[in-house]
Amino acid sequence: LAHHQSGHNSGVIHSGIYYKPGSLKAKLCVEGAALCYKYCDQKGIPYKQCGKLIVAVEQEEIPRLKALYERGLQNNVRGLKLIGAKEIQLKEPFCRGLMALDSPYTGIVNYKQVAQSYAEDFQEAGGVILTDFEVTNMEMAKESSSESEDGLKYPVIVRNSKGEEVYCRHIVTCAGLYSDRLSEISGCSPEPRIVPFRGDYLVLKPEKCYMVKGNIYPVPNPRFPFLGFHFTPRMDGSVWLGPNAVLAFKREGYKLFDFSTGDFLDAVMYSGLWKLVLRNMSYGLSEMYRACFLSAQVKQLQKFIPEVTINDVLRGPSGVRAQALDSDGNLVDDFVFDGGSGDIGSRILHVRNAPSPAATSSLAIAKMIADEVKRRFEL
Repeated sequence: LAHHQSGHNSGVIHSGIYYKPGSLKAKLCVEGAALCYKYCDQKGIPYKQCGKLIVAVEQEEIPRLKALYERGLQNNVRGLKLIGAKEIQLKEPFCRGLMALDSPYTGIVNYKQVAQSYAEDFQEAGGVILTDFEVTNMEMAKESSSESEDGLKYPVIVRNSKGEEVYCRHIVTCAGLYSDRLSEISGCSPEPRIVPFRGDYLVLKPEKCYMVKGNIYPVPNPRFPFLGFHFTPRMDGSVWLGPNAVLAFKREGYKLFDFSTGDFLDAVMYSGLWKLVLRNMSYGLSEMYRACFLSAQVKQLQKFIPEVTINDVLRGPSGVRAQALDSDGNLVDDFVFDGGSGDIGSRILHVRNAPSPAATSSLAIAKMIADEVKRRFEL
């Protein structure tokens, strides 16, 4: 459980600043963060509300920072305020910046622990968890089983690569890196397609972790699709730096040379990827350069904490982001939930796109899915 995205993410409980007002991301993140803190309190799961500074280091970033502040207010993010250079240093003594957006409600948690607690709740409610169950086929049952008194009560058969079967009335898929493939298997649309992006982190050496107290983020550049290098304290006391964002050649490829022919061809034969690449060529090349050369990544970090040197960092873990992409090469920015038509399509709800802040939003997403399942399947 939590072996992939949930166990490889940055561990941040986001407050909901970045997302377009009125979007599902904005609504569910703000609601989800409150539910996440409440859940952790109820279950005794440790977390730290260490806050976050989004720091402008150049004059041209200040208007974008102010726009972000306005967006956060529209999204009802708690406790937001703009602070100057002196206040930045009071909060983060080693950080340099002209102005920052202070988000005291941002926190950190170990999402692996949270996911395992969800699993316990699910099992206590009567649910059964099957891992190592690769779905290869879904079909309608031809006839009712001999034990069934009321005909086809569970008419959909989900079959795995070992030939094992599960009989269902309705299906909800939350398949992350494989959401497009499961949708296709069920006879629903393959769009939006998932293109995997690997994010490599650096870590501060333990003796240098005193330089970072809370989360320190750059002002995002709207021309580029990812948030940029940031400083993230972890529950175990370590500090992660990054991530970068480079195309992964395998959907679960956490190492530089991990490769799957099928996954690679799936990505490079998709026209949407080429449109994205051509629009962001310089950004993509600079990300690949930084992935190869440690000094280039450290240079990014020094904009915020000048004291960080190449001798203070080590290569750290990686994560793979299940990024949904449409055929025009646009990153699908919001959460996407859909189903289909036909015998199986009308009995299924796919969570098609749930990138960050999905972990933060998970309980709010769950509520929304439960409501949608009741409505769609008339339960």
